[in-house]
Amino acid sequence: MLWRITYFLLWQVVGGGLGWWEGGPWGAALGAALAGWVWFAWDLLRGARVLRWLRTGDLTDVPAMRGMWGEAADRARRLLRRQEAEIRSSDSRLQEILAALQATPNGVVLLDAQARIEWCNQMAASHFGFDAQRDMMQSIGNLVRDPEFTAYLAAQDFTHDVVLEGRLSTPSRPVRLSVHLHPYGDGRTLLLSRDVTALEQAEAMRRDFVANVSHEIRTPLTVLMGFVETLQTLPLSAEERSRYLGMMAQQALRMQSVVQDLLTLSRLEGSPPPGMAEWTPVFALMHRCEEDGRALSGLLTQNQPRPHTMVFPSADALRAEGEIAGVPAELQSALSNLISNAVRYTPAGGTITVGWQRLADGRAVFSVQDTGPGIAPEHIPRLTERFYRVDRSRSRETGGTGLGLAIVKHVLQRHGATLDIASTLGKGSVFSVTFPANRLRGFSLPG
Repeated sequence: MLWRITYFLLWQVVGGGLGWWEGGPWGAALGAALAGWVWFAWDLLRGARVLRWLRTGDLTDVPAMRGMWGEAADRARRLLRRQEAEIRSSDSRLQEILAALQATPNGVVLLDAQARIEWCNQMAASHFGFDAQRDMMQSIGNLVRDPEFTAYLAAQDFTHDVVLEGRLSTPSRPVRLSVHLHPYGDGRTLLLSRDVTALEQAEAMRRDFVANVSHEIRTPLTVLMGFVETLQTLPLSAEERSRYLGMMAQQALRMQSVVQDLLTLSRLEGSPPPGMAEWTPVFALMHRCEEDGRALSGLLTQNQPRPHTMVFPSADALRAEGEIAGVPAELQSALSNLISNAVRYTPAGGTITVGWQRLADGRAVFSVQDTGPGIAPEHIPRLTERFYRVDRSRSRETGGTGLGLAIVKHVLQRHGATLDIASTLGKGSVFSVTFPANRLRGFSLPG
């Protein structure tokens, strides 16, 4: 500021000196006044240049000048550059936060004070069917029309979540969403949604599993206790005592079978997948399965006028099928279980056909076809659930525990195989197991 005053006085001194030289004292006064006005106009022009640049804020067109206006322009330029750097940094952090919100497995929706959508990630758009561009600033209540959510939003009690039915939910494949609102800022709200279908199904399966295990154990245990009480309180003949002891042994065996199958499932779930080091001839595996199947068929139809008709591939054909990698005991258990189920549920005189077919891509299909009563379509997706039975009384009569197909599913998953079930009521069922090509060797592909 001192230099500015000095510069102004210097202009007046020079103007006054020139005026004195031209016109004496009056000329000096006039020259000094004129010089002051010229300096004022020139300074005003410099200020106008700075003001015009400040209005545009273009850092590439900063006016180059000295003095106070030059320093003001330079300071403003540095301030603008600092602000631009802060804005870029803030925008970068904002983009990182939005990218993180996009990557989260939960749905995220930012709502303003009027519950209008300010932003949402792709997961939320998928959960609720939003369009990230079209539905911006639309009321969430107009887009999510579930009565439970409407009541939840209106109550303004966000201490808990609300579980809604997903937009893609169907009776066969239900979808459940947990939605929780969290107030923040000045009246704004954060909506979080997550798919809890698997959690609810797992909880339902846990409850069913505990109830089923309790029921499976409690029923024979009740029978045993009744027989024990009978033996303790009633005078029985040797024949009656022997008959009761036989029934008790049968119930104990049933409980032992359930416990053994549960232990097998636990071992399968807790052990690592089998490697590719152990190879078993397909012929040997199928031969053991055939022996088990025919033995069970003979036992179940010993008092029937007609036995089962059981068809297996020829020994020569199976010897040409090479070897399969995996745990032999597990593979035999799974394949024998499918054959045993067909034997148990096929009436005497029916036909059970077991096949092994190679595919052009190197895979192999093991199949069991029966002429039993068949299975209704609504039961097929649940057949591999633990303790699930289409006909409970029929399963218990034939000695089933309700865990066989669950064991089959786990064994096949561990060996990379898949199970397919096709059935028609009144005509029978076909259970097919497809083994991957990398677990088979020693055969030539069909030409």
